[in-house]
Amino acid sequence: MTTQGLFRSALLDPSSDMPVTLTDGAGRPAGRRFSVYRNNVAVGLTEALIDGFPACHALLGDEMFRAMAGAFLRAHPPASPVMARFGEALPEFMDAAPQLSKMRWIGDVARLECALRQSYHAADGTPLSPEDLAAIPPEALGDTRFGLVPSVRVLLSDWPVLSIRRRALDPAAPQAQPGAEDVLILRPVYDPEPHLMTRGDLPFVESLRRGATLAEAAASAGDDYDPTRLLTLLMQSHALTAPES
Repeated sequence: MTTQGLFRSALLDPSSDMPVTLTDGAGRPAGRRFSVYRNNVAVGLTEALIDGFPACHALLGDEMFRAMAGAFLRAHPPASPVMARFGEALPEFMDAAPQLSKMRWIGDVARLECALRQSYHAADGTPLSPEDLAAIPPEALGDTRFGLVPSVRVLLSDWPVLSIRRRALDPAAPQAQPGAEDVLILRPVYDPEPHLMTRGDLPFVESLRRGATLAEAAASAGDDYDPTRLLTLLMQSHALTAPES
């Protein structure tokens, strides 16, 4: 293993010995200085996970979350200097953790928090303006193909994942009820906002994403589906892009 590899391995494993080639400014073994640095790195990465997964932190409690974070960061150290990406493997790690076997929904809570962060850092798009919409003749709306800005995210879950997250962050929020919840994440300005999708919303959004016309998207959602509510939400959240020429 290279010197850099030895340093990286020892940095993330408190049971590893300090690399013998590591010295201080006077040429002496780094010793205690390396131990302090190693601890600071672990603490910094743990705090990054707490910031990135506040609901998971609240649900597990500080002690349990920090213990889990310590195991996670050693198994999945940062693969990129972009710290916004650190923790993307946490949902799968939680799925496989035996100590979380009675909290199988928490992996999806972590997925929701990942999706919110991805939406926050997604590229900007040029949203559909009211003037753009007004310029479309009413009879042509059904044949119009609207796009979605890059920050739009969709999360499907077999658990009441949005309700669980809201309750974790706000004890006054309603108690989560059993059942699946699909979540649409929109970024109206800077901060992403999660919205609970109702029946028909998912095929409608996915059809728009694939380039379907408005009429085709509505048809994919069912004969009795009315897209007015969702279209209004997408417009208000600056999630639709101008139609193709």
